[in-house]
Amino acid sequence: MAPDPNPNPAPTADTAVLPDALKGHWVDTHAPLRWRPFLKLARMERPIGWWLLLLPCWWAAGLAAIAAGRPFPDPWHCLLFLIGAITMRAAGSTFNDIVDRKLDAQVARTRGRPLPSGQVTPKAAAIFMVCLSLAGFVVLLQFNGFTIATGIASLAIVAIYPFMKRVTNMPQFVLGLAFSWGGLVGWSAVFGRLDAPAYLIYAAAIVWTIGYDTIYAMQDIEDDAIAGIKSSARLFGACAREAVALCFALAVLLAGSATWLVGGGAGAWLGVGAFAAHLGWQISRLRAVTPPIALGLFRSNRDAGLLLAAGLALDGLGRITF
Repeated sequence: MAPDPNPNPAPTADTAVLPDALKGHWVDTHAPLRWRPFLKLARMERPIGWWLLLLPCWWAAGLAAIAAGRPFPDPWHCLLFLIGAITMRAAGSTFNDIVDRKLDAQVARTRGRPLPSGQVTPKAAAIFMVCLSLAGFVVLLQFNGFTIATGIASLAIVAIYPFMKRVTNMPQFVLGLAFSWGGLVGWSAVFGRLDAPAYLIYAAAIVWTIGYDTIYAMQDIEDDAIAGIKSSARLFGACAREAVALCFALAVLLAGSATWLVGGGAGAWLGVGAFAAHLGWQISRLRAVTPPIALGLFRSNRDAGLLLAAGLALDGLGRITF
């Protein structure tokens, strides 16, 4: 038998690991080859996205539990938020990739994605997106009528977001409007209405999103300039670190204001403090940014958000008397 002339072939489009994917993720190592392009459309090997969509829901659920005098957030609501975040992040990412497939082909980090690389057709992606959206709608139907209407209202922002990088230097603001919507839904799921703490935690999540997504966009500044893609990282330029610091400071201030309005105790304030400390650590690392550092800091916002969520969720337990 003749020896294989190429014993170490380059990875195919189906098996290549995308640059911002978690290394060794089950999607790239164990999922059936036919499923992988669709799982990558859904960003399953990049779970940070659904975490960042989920966390404002959990923040608001924690605040609502404190305001309602409950020992902890409703576990059923928190589970539904988790399922909904995974499902709707997958649907939103698929829509974003359909719209951006030609731009993605011009950026090194994104040209290997399923649509620009030809692994999935736009029609198949659209069908996949509709199925995911229907699943997300079923989750939404488990809540009260006001929350259902609030959730549906977010679709308008989700629909326009992919086009914003073509028309504004701050697409991160529109992303914040969409990704922070859970701050409203998490509160309305308990009270069937929106109150000041919900608006404050929503605003906190918006500026937090602008901050962390500016860090994320630092990976692509050169390619974005060539492709004509607008971003806050390009807008802020040499002042990006200061701009991110301002966003993070506002996020802490607004989250603290929401905590104060609901009468948060020691646990809640400990969460706010830990959140602030983590964001401060991120700013300290932004002095000399390389793409790997930017990606790592962006991903670390899951932990920052979980610190705040944990403080809010556990605050009520500290008030129980036995």
